Amino acid sequence: MAQLILVVDDEKHYRDLIRINLQADGYEVLEAADGQQSLDVLDSRQPDLILLDVIMPVMDGLTACKRIRQFSNVPIIFLTALSNEIDRVKGLNLGADDYISKPFSAQELTARVRAVLRRSTSADQVIPNRFFTHGDLKIDFARAEVWKESKPVNLSSTEYKLLIQFANNVGHILTAEKLLVSVWGSHYQDEKEILWVSIARLRQKLEDNTQSPVHIVTRPGIGYIMPDLTQESYA
Repeated sequence: MAQLILVVDDEKHYRDLIRINLQADGYEVLEAADGQQSLDVLDSRQPDLILLDVIMPVMDGLTACKRIRQFSNVPIIFLTALSNEIDRVKGLNLGADDYISKPFSAQELTARVRAVLRRSTSADQVIPNRFFTHGDLKIDFARAEVWKESKPVNLSSTEYKLLIQFANNVGHILTAEKLLVSVWGSHYQDEKEILWVSIARLRQKLEDNTQSPVHIVTRPGIGYIMPDLTQESYA
């Protein structure tokens, strides 16, 4: 069955361009002209991914993303103006999985869509046990669920895959480049901004004190590490 993608943009020519390219790549496409319409669509359909423009009438993309994240972890890619870094960061902080800067090529569009869909269906798990614990954090790999102090933590597919990279490499430093390639793909290896925002977002959900993290720790100038809590040197 073809994967379903919801395209939300108030500019019809962009929707047409995206629809034609996605359909040529084998996807089924739904369309909405603003954020409110996208919420209406989600009442009856469950897309595999949403392409969401930022600046739209009635309800903008940032507001729509915030509303969607209250009830769904569907992957979201923002469509942003090339120079609008503020909206990109806001979108990532609200739970978006990626962004594409307008104007974009058909090749970039399909590559980003494939990468996000791949992340949403694969966690690259290498830990043999079903459960993983790290302090007050617990992961159930079979159900792809995360708890903190026995309370469920709502993670996007990208956040979950990023966390899995740390869980699979406890006690080992992971460089920004390795994380970007492992989670986002090889063509993302220089896009440090998306990693910084995603790490910050993950810490907000997992850490008691984001200024003194215990699950995801920065090693300045080197990378990040999930410390081995059984080793005194990492305590």
